[in-house]
Amino acid sequence: MNQQVIHPMEKFQRQVRSLVDSKIIKPTDSLWKISLLYGDEWPYLKKELQEFEFSMQDPVSEFLAVETWEEEA
Repeated sequence: MNQQVIHPMEKFQRQVRSLVDSKIIKPTDSLWKISLLYGDEWPYLKKELQEFEFSMQDPVSEFLAVETWEEEA
């Protein structure tokens, strides 16, 4: 059986999309607002976002627009 591993950012993206769908955050909110909801996980998530060249002022909608999460070799 061939199981595909989900990239951690894809999982996080699904969680953020759920927050938007639930109207907890808005697509126009800055990414830093997510930090209020993720507590201890936030330093890791922030580091990952920055590695993908996101700033904490970028709107959530830009993060949700990413179609594939691939690491550069």
